[in-house]
Amino acid sequence: MNRILLADDDIELCEMLKQYLEVEGFQVGLAHDGEAALNQARIGDYDLIVLDVMMPQLNGFDVLRELRRDSLMPVLMLTARGEDVDSIVGLELGADDYLPKPCNPRVLVARIRAILRRAQSKTEHGKETESPETLKLSDLEIQTGSRTVTLDGKPVAMTSTEYSVLEVLLREAGHVVSKEELSDRALGRELTRYDRSIDMHLSSLRKKLGPLANGEERIKTVRGVGYQYTHS
Repeated sequence: MNRILLADDDIELCEMLKQYLEVEGFQVGLAHDGEAALNQARIGDYDLIVLDVMMPQLNGFDVLRELRRDSLMPVLMLTARGEDVDSIVGLELGADDYLPKPCNPRVLVARIRAILRRAQSKTEHGKETESPETLKLSDLEIQTGSRTVTLDGKPVAMTSTEYSVLEVLLREAGHVVSKEELSDRALGRELTRYDRSIDMHLSSLRKKLGPLANGEERIKTVRGVGYQYTHS
């Protein structure tokens, strides 16, 4: 049973979502301020944290920033509806996905399950996916079983979502992958209007991986079409 930490200072909302998530088969812990959320995330053996942006003591961004210093625990941010800057900042800091508030509990559960599937590399019913393999192209290598990435033989820390986006691009290296296909295959959901999540995950990957050895851009944007991992 997956353990979820729900961090939000709206106590009534937390209790409602807790009940819904428990019916859906999750164990749920609660935190109502940023410091408590950070402490519980570090010691509570949770599989994922649902993290509201606006909280007392430490806001959600501060919690995420501190958490990413030593943990790649999956994080789903809850942002104020219409505040696009909140979702962008959250993704830049390493959130796996985001939802605007107020959110539909069914959508929240679907997003949580999609993130956990990526993180655990299993289907929703717990069966193993395809046999592990090694994907290597030039200086980059990924192990699909452990979902690890190495660049020039050195490990590169990745969130589960960043890894999933990179794996799709590497499998299609030399070919253009549309944003819609990336969202479907890597995020496990349809791309929504004005959704910037794929763009932000790609921006993070570019920063972490840098250009190819010959100076060429590693992940190209093909305007109006999609993205391409470049052959060296």
